[in-house]
Amino acid sequence: MPFEAYDPEDFYDELFVARGKPRSRSVTLIDHMTKLGIDRIEQQRQTAEIAFFELGVTFNVYSDNQGVEKIFPFDIIPRIIDGDEWERLEQGLKQRIKALNFFLSDIYNDQKIIKDGKIPLDVIVTASGFLKPCLGIKPAAGVWCHITGSDLVRDRDGEWYVLEDNLRSPSGVSYVLENRRVMKSTFPEIFQDMRVKPIDDYPGHLLETLLNLAPSQIQEPTLVVLTPGIYNSAYYEHSFLAQQMGVELVEGRDLVVADGYLQMKTTRGLQRVDVVYRRIDDRFLDPLAFNPDSLLGVPGLMKVYQEGRVALANAPGTGVADDKVVYAYVPEMIRYYLGEEPILASVPTYLCWRESDRKYVLENLDKLVVKSADEAGGYGMLVGIKSTAAEREEFAQKIIANPRNFIAQPTLNLSRVPTLVDGKIEGRHVDLRPYILHRGDEIYVHPGGLTRVALKKGSLVVNSSQGGGSKDTWVLNK
Repeated sequence: MPFEAYDPEDFYDELFVARGKPRSRSVTLIDHMTKLGIDRIEQQRQTAEIAFFELGVTFNVYSDNQGVEKIFPFDIIPRIIDGDEWERLEQGLKQRIKALNFFLSDIYNDQKIIKDGKIPLDVIVTASGFLKPCLGIKPAAGVWCHITGSDLVRDRDGEWYVLEDNLRSPSGVSYVLENRRVMKSTFPEIFQDMRVKPIDDYPGHLLETLLNLAPSQIQEPTLVVLTPGIYNSAYYEHSFLAQQMGVELVEGRDLVVADGYLQMKTTRGLQRVDVVYRRIDDRFLDPLAFNPDSLLGVPGLMKVYQEGRVALANAPGTGVADDKVVYAYVPEMIRYYLGEEPILASVPTYLCWRESDRKYVLENLDKLVVKSADEAGGYGMLVGIKSTAAEREEFAQKIIANPRNFIAQPTLNLSRVPTLVDGKIEGRHVDLRPYILHRGDEIYVHPGGLTRVALKKGSLVVNSSQGGGSKDTWVLNK
């Protein structure tokens, strides 16, 4: 029996309450997989892996032979979230994105939150994602963050926490859709027995969100997905989403500013572009406004954008809200802009630029998780309980040299999900990245999201660049 020896141990387990006792939401799944047996489950895993290979579901790891594509690791045992719990997560995410959008609009215009002393000016202007060329910008419908992927974790107590926000160009939704496609073909009978919310309409919601940015007088707006190119780690996703929406995938060299508009080079001449879903980092968008050495962007793009002749999603400058120091102030943003208490908690955070916080962090490096303020993908990070004395000393020197660039948080006991590893089922830690679309008058939260799983035993780092994989996320109808 595949789950007979499975032990949730002293963690919150997403599928089991205790050894041999599935949670009510997962009984049907566990019964079905038990009937299949471990050998059949392993066969299904291999079938799924072949399907991913044939679909070309890949990613690049920059530090590992850049340009060499790898199949994104996938685990066959899904994560399940019941409908009532999802409803609360949905409400909390909508609240958070609404506040973050108000924050972005404020700091690039009136800066009331700074004047009222709720967040220090220095925290904002020293954030690498704060872009002075964006001061005074007012995006269409007042929306800055059109597509967001916020990372959530569950601690040992079963409570959800927001771990970080991703407002620049969050990736991973293509894996969500492909995971579900493969799971439905591998286990069609389970989907018939369980009330799993469908997710395949995301490309339609994304297309609607993006086309909504075009001026109302344009009857048939032209939308493009702007990619850095084939060597980008998320290139598969860029091409996948463009194909699913039925729009052109372009690189910077395919676009030009002419006659006051952004235009796309075609075999029939230039064609005006009205909306750009950009998957290029802010600083590479326009060499005239940001990095003069950039070969990825389009010279003059920011001027056209500032004049309202093209819409960009997400708006340039949103990266300031991804800064891990700014993250610590989001609960205060929710209170300040919305007059509400946060529905979803943030992880308690020590800011190393504060002398008292820095002192505590340096004295407790063996217990804390230390993160660089502007790094992502599991880089620039120290997990104290798994670190060596030399690694802790190295981080201590980094913190002392540049305290603004570091935060620290308590080590969370991330929830686990049964995972098939080397022919056995063992617990592995997970997080969750739901995807949120902001249309101005409506905020849509896609049901489920990307469950990332740390495939290395005991690891708390779930990023694909650090050896992590993914699982299908099943949100059940109420």
